Amino acid sequence: MFFSSALIAVMALASSSPAQSFSTPGALQMQRCRTTSSLYTASRPTSALEMSDFGTAMPEKPQQSMREKLMESATTFIADIEARLADGVDPPPEVQALKEARDADSDEKTLALRIYELMIEQGMTYDVDAETGKLSPTQFDIINNLDVPEVKAEFAHLYQYGMQLISRDLLDVDVAKECVKTRLIERTGKTPEEFDAW
Repeated sequence: MFFSSALIAVMALASSSPAQSFSTPGALQMQRCRTTSSLYTASRPTSALEMSDFGTAMPEKPQQSMREKLMESATTFIADIEARLADGVDPPPEVQALKEARDADSDEKTLALRIYELMIEQGMTYDVDAETGKLSPTQFDIINNLDVPEVKAEFAHLYQYGMQLISRDLLDVDVAKECVKTRLIERTGKTPEEFDAW
C-alpha cells in the first residue's frame, strides 16, 4: 500500500495529540529522516553564526487552529487527487463534496468527515500505478480477497484513522459508525460483528 505525501499530510491533520495509533511507511520514513537530521545537527560543532541571536529575532510562525489545518489539508488533498488522476478518469464525487465543505467555511467536524470519506473512497475505488503514481478505477475484487494481508491492512488503517478522529472530537461516534458501516464494512460483505472479529 502506497500513500502520497499529500495523503500522509491529511492523515496527520489531527496531530495535535502526540499519540499516534498507527503510521504509514512514508510517515515512518519521514520521521526517521527528521530524527537522523536532528542527531546530525546535535552532534556537529556549532559556529559563531549558528550561535547568534538572529533566530530569536525572527517572528514566530503563527499557530494554526484545527479548522485552519483541516482547510489546508482539504485543499492539498483535493489538488493531489486531481493531479494524480489518469487521463480520462473522473474524480470521485467525494472530491466535490470536500470542495463544497471547504468553500462553505464548514466547521471542523464537517471538514474532517469529508476528508475521511475521500480517503476511504480513494483507497477502495482506485488503483495507483506503481510507475507513474496515477490513479485509475480499480477492478479489484475485495470480497474474494479478504485474506490478503494488504487488504486487511488497508481496511485497518482507514478504520483506525476514523477512531483517531473520534478520540480527537473531530467526528461524532454515530457519524463515524455510519461512515465505517457504509463505506468500509459493507464492502467486505460482513456484519459489523464479523468485521470487528476480522
